[in-house]
Amino acid sequence: METIRIEKNIPVVGRYDVVVCGGGPAGFIAAIAAARKGASVALVEQYGFLGGMATTSYVAPLSVFTYKGRKVIGGIPWEFIERLEELGGGLIEKPLGNVAFDPELYKLLCQRMVLEAGVKLYLHSYLSGCVCGDGRISQVIIENKSGSQALDADVFIDCTGDADLAYMAGVPMQDKSGRPLQPMSSYFILNGVDTDSPMVREAMHHNKQGENCYCLPMRKKMLELQEELDIPDFGGPWYCTTLHDGCVAVNVTRVSADACDAEQLSAAECSLREDCFRMAGIFRKLFPEFRNCYVASVAVNGGVRETRNIKGMHVISAQEYLNAFHYEDSISRGAHPIDIHASKGASQSVTFLEEPAYVPYRALIAEGFPNLLVAGRCLSADRVAFASLRVQASCMGSGQAAGVAAALASASGVSVQDVDVPALVAELKNMGAQL
Repeated sequence: METIRIEKNIPVVGRYDVVVCGGGPAGFIAAIAAARKGASVALVEQYGFLGGMATTSYVAPLSVFTYKGRKVIGGIPWEFIERLEELGGGLIEKPLGNVAFDPELYKLLCQRMVLEAGVKLYLHSYLSGCVCGDGRISQVIIENKSGSQALDADVFIDCTGDADLAYMAGVPMQDKSGRPLQPMSSYFILNGVDTDSPMVREAMHHNKQGENCYCLPMRKKMLELQEELDIPDFGGPWYCTTLHDGCVAVNVTRVSADACDAEQLSAAECSLREDCFRMAGIFRKLFPEFRNCYVASVAVNGGVRETRNIKGMHVISAQEYLNAFHYEDSISRGAHPIDIHASKGASQSVTFLEEPAYVPYRALIAEGFPNLLVAGRCLSADRVAFASLRVQASCMGSGQAAGVAAALASASGVSVQDVDVPALVAELKNMGAQL
């Protein structure tokens, strides 16, 4: 492959205690947590708003905050949910604590809470590189309308979902060769749906313990007619209320792609957008409840289930996760089912947990990288454990822990490996984390 070499001087436009890369569910919570613990914090986000999979991809509901009547994810994430409900933008579905939401009010509340905490926002800014020596990151490089810029920090948190910063810094990744990744899906919002009909009303609320919440009558008919109507690969279908009459967020599309490969990602996005409109037409044709529906919006970004995971100081195993093993350095929880979607076809493997699982601090750090934490979808877990931990409530929980840990490391001048873990756990418990 032909290459070119470019050299340029990049201005360092900010110096912070903590820089968080990625403003999704892990990232905006991490930024708030670090700032509330006294750190100066910058948050870098490629879009012009925060929220990640919830707001760029309409992934709904937010799951799972409570399990078997007990809160699993607390602290700042739960504060966000309660404030979203007060704002009229959230609906807490009991007993699971799955949360339906209005994407626009979600964006607004993210922005408010981050700015209230004193976080400096770098929106429309794309992470393009880092300066790293002997595992220590000194600056991250971002690209925006002002050109190339550098941000300096004591500690960096990778909340990109795809472990972009960790990958750029040279952190070892888990080997995923030899098996397909879980597929991407593009949510879309349908208006004109009969949300008062029994079938839609039943399926758009995700409040059943131990049950897959897809719309079974629709699934059966679509599978029966898949070959005749040339219905593409699909999942579910699942849909969720957006808190507005006649309007639902739909999860049904499915395409196999590696979202860390630019060519595959581009092709997948084009295919998924076509399928959103194909599926809407199929819904109109087959189901009276959808006869007047139309696509009001397609997600800005295809929903990504799986890409990179770091090889951390501890890899959460399936056995540990399924047995709810409690680590000495447990800093968050997970309660979503083990949910593995087939890369081809319409199948899905779901295993419900007996008890909520735990996440150790060591899954957020890698050996030899003294000022880097990760949170959210790129943490260190095997395929089975990750298939539960990838969801948004779990990402918020690990983000909260990473933010507090980063603030402690910066304030005490130690590496992330040498953070006082008992002090970290105590801080998190004081904030309301359920550990």
